[in-house]
This record gives sequence, structure tokens and C-alpha cells, in this order.
Amino acid sequence: MIVHDKNLLNNLALIEQADSLESAGFISKEQKKIIKKELPSFKVQNNILVRLGFFLLGSFLYSSICGTVSMIGLAGSTGSSEKFFFSICCIIFGGVGIAGAEMLAKNKYYRHGLDDAFILGIILNAGGAYMILTESYNSIPLGLAVVVAVTSFLVYYRYLHLMSILVFCLASTAVLFFALYEIGDIGKTIMPFAVMLFSGGFYFFTKKKIKNLTEIYHYNAFVLANSFCLVLFYLSCNYLVVRELSAELLSVDIKPGQDIPFAYFFYAFTCIVPVLYLVQAIKTKDRIMLWISFATIAFTVFTIRFYYSVLPAEAALTIGGLVMFGLAYVSIQKLKNKESGLTFKPDRIHHSNTFLNAETLIVASTLGLKPEIKTNSPMEFGDGGFSGGGSGGSY
Repeated sequence: MIVHDKNLLNNLALIEQADSLESAGFISKEQKKIIKKELPSFKVQNNILVRLGFFLLGSFLYSSICGTVSMIGLAGSTGSSEKFFFSICCIIFGGVGIAGAEMLAKNKYYRHGLDDAFILGIILNAGGAYMILTESYNSIPLGLAVVVAVTSFLVYYRYLHLMSILVFCLASTAVLFFALYEIGDIGKTIMPFAVMLFSGGFYFFTKKKIKNLTEIYHYNAFVLANSFCLVLFYLSCNYLVVRELSAELLSVDIKPGQDIPFAYFFYAFTCIVPVLYLVQAIKTKDRIMLWISFATIAFTVFTIRFYYSVLPAEAALTIGGLVMFGLAYVSIQKLKNKESGLTFKPDRIHHSNTFLNAETLIVASTLGLKPEIKTNSPMEFGDGGFSGGGSGGSY
């Protein structure tokens, strides 16, 4: 179902690993140029600003095509036919997005910016088409979330578009949220625990997929989904989130001296989970989890301060900044001379396994080497026998 050539996808992964090896100092620029020359790949734009510019250009092109189609349709529509045209307008625009994405994929555009505009347009118009056809403007958008989730997953699987996976994760969470909301008070009450179990299960599923991954071009998508699960797991039972949603969804009026049900569990969850993230990130040397742990620690402090303000905001920020500066300084002094493990020295490359795999694959691809195949031979090799190659005493 993937529209892109899998050989080019594997070549792109090798080229990206070669870039990492070159920036880490393991190979020279000349070697990297040879690798890129020998491995044909896509038209990729790695500069985020340039890619954003191409995305805007692609959006302008996409909207121009859709505007032309609209003008042609409106010119020949009257009365009821005009209403019918508007009801299927988003479907036509979605078809334009598919045609544009397919054409760009056939011309080897991948993560370029132009393709982003057409691919995201497919998802946007799928959701718009559902709302127009069902006229569900004021109802709970459960059906809309389902349509967006399914469309974004299919779009990713077809074009390997990383942003579509993020849309899929958000839409899937929305499906669970609105489904529980429609159940009634019971669904609203168990919502934090249901979302916690959902994110935890999805986290271990993606973790297992990453560990057993054979198709390297799916790696970034699983890492993004895995990171999303970590954030969702923390927010699912964060005290601030649960309390404010309880007041909004259940119309709970929490008076002074009162608290939400299971408040101690949510307090403990809010404080313990960031610490567990931090410990696990240091233990496994997981950089993304480390960043997420810092973000969750900051949000935990914000949660506590939101309800229990002891100092003025400016004093709290000043003291917090001084504490963080002190911790950073002490940590740097402790770690700056360490050569292994947790150290302040810059990483020459993020993953040692990546270096080992990339070295083998790049050399094999560049020099045309093939893996060694073990065969059965009637000749005895080694030790100076008839076939030679040894240092024994026999002729």
C-alpha cells in the first residue's frame, strides 16, 4: 500500500545515518558525498524553514486548484443543484489532494513541503465532508473523530507522512473521550482511568513494535506515537486536568474545604509519574523521555502552584530559576569529566547501535558488498593443506 519505493526509503535511512556519522566525526565529508552519490533517494527538504515555505506554496497551489473547481461548479449550478454541489465540495477537494499527493510521490517528493500541503488537505477535507454530509455542526463530534482517525491512519500508511500519525493519535484520543462522554455520568467519571489504561497499553504496544521493527522507515512514526503516549498518560490523571474537567463535564462545584473524589490518588500520580519518567530516562538513556520528564515536572510545579500559591509569581520564578541554575551547575561539575555513562560531554552520535548498523550498511551499499554466505565445500581449508591459506607444517 505504500506509494514510495521501499529501496529509496531504505536509501534515505542510510543517508540520514551517514549525515549523523559525518556530524559525529566518524566519516569525512568526501565519504558522505560518495555515499549520497551511490544511493539514489528522494527530493527531501531537511531545512524546516525552507520546508515551511514549500508548504505555504503547496497550500496556495492546492487552494487555487480547489477555487478553480468551485468556480466551475458554481457557474453551472442553480437552486437545488448548488446546494448539492456544496454538500460534495469537500469530497472533490479531497480527491484533488489525493491526486496531488500521488503525483508528487511518483516524482519522488517526500518530506519536502509541497507534499505536506496536499496530504494534510486530504485529512482536512475528509473531516469537512463528514460534517457537511451529516450536518452535525452542533452535535458531539464522535463521528468526526472516527473519520479523521481512520483517514489519518490510511494517509500515513500510504504516504508515510509523520504529521498524520500525530493527527491519528489526537483523533484516537478524541474518539475515546467522546465515546465515554456519550455514555453519561459513568463514562465521565471513569474517563481519567480509561484514558490512563488506553495510553499505557498503547505505549507498551508501540514500545514492542520499536524493539521488533524490521522496516526502518516506520521508526519515526512509532517513536512519535510512543512519546505521545507518555504525555497522554501523565495528563490523564494530572490533578489540575482532572479537577477542571470534573467541573466542566460533571458540573461539580468544589467548595472551600472540599476536594474531588480520589483526590489523594491524583495528587500522588501528579507528583510520582514525572519522577518515574526521569529515573527511567536516565536508566535507559532515553533522551526523548528525559525531555518529557522535564516538561511534566514543570507542569507538576504549575499544578501545585495553581491551587496553593505561597509566594508571589515573580518571587517564585526567581527562586525557581536560582534553584535550577544551581542544580545545573552542580550537575555539570559532577559530570563534565566522566567519559562513559551519564556525562556532560557532547554525544558524538545518539545511538551506538545506529553507528554499528549504519557502518555496515553504508559500506555494503557503497562498495557493492554482499553478506557472506556459508557453503558446504568438499575441500578442507586452512592449516596448510591442499587448499592453502594455513601455516601448518604439511605441504
